[in-house]
Amino acid sequence: MNYRHGFHAGNFADCFKHALLIALLRALAAKPRPFRVLDTHAGAGGYDLGSPEAGRTGEWERGILRLLDVEAGPLADYAELMRAAGAPNAYPGSPAIIRSLLRPEDHLLACELHPEEHAALRARFRHDPQVAVHLRDGWEALRGLTPFPERRGLVLVDPPFEQPGEFERMAAGIALVGHRFRAAVQACWYPIKHRAPVRAFHQALRDGGTRDLIAVELWLREPTDAQRLNGCGLLVANPPWHFAEQAGAILHDMLGLLGDREPGEGWSVSRVTEE
Repeated sequence: MNYRHGFHAGNFADCFKHALLIALLRALAAKPRPFRVLDTHAGAGGYDLGSPEAGRTGEWERGILRLLDVEAGPLADYAELMRAAGAPNAYPGSPAIIRSLLRPEDHLLACELHPEEHAALRARFRHDPQVAVHLRDGWEALRGLTPFPERRGLVLVDPPFEQPGEFERMAAGIALVGHRFRAAVQACWYPIKHRAPVRAFHQALRDGGTRDLIAVELWLREPTDAQRLNGCGLLVANPPWHFAEQAGAILHDMLGLLGDREPGEGWSVSRVTEE
């Protein structure tokens, strides 16, 4: 409840997460049937990069600012959408990005528990019939709001990882949605500070029996300091056709622009469980 994303908006983790999110949404929209998206930890929906919070950390200057001039290649779609959303003056949160890519027949469910963030999110979408904003715990929403009536769509899980047990809750949530809503694409963001929690998370997923999981990861330095966000990952369940190859191309170019050639930087796309 204390986490405020305004301090971190537009940082490398946002660039990573949102470039991949856009690729997933494009894949869903490539088929004619309608889809729905559940954003379990939606935040405020948009952030002022000129705010005192963003200025205090300056993280966006080492993130979105380095990608804004991209006009070709795997990152072009992401960069164009960020420019259209107002970057470098403003940065869109995941609900705004999702909404920008919905067709008239598609819908968004956005959950947020922080009172101020929820109020901002509700104000942003107050008159939008395609968006439903919930003051609701995102973990509970995995059970309460799935499966979707459309029987296809995306579940985006992006908790702040400020409370103990988030990896365990995420593994349980992936298994729950996989059981209740097999057709759903799930995209679950996680931090990489050091390797042990991530290895345990992946093993829990294997032990849980959920099929067709891949892990997409980017790290800007060797992940050995447990007090520092050295990288991040996106666990994708039921990934669209060719998404793994597309993700690899995105990360290759992203690391070239965001990396500072520190020892141990890199990226990977790996299979956690078989189809």
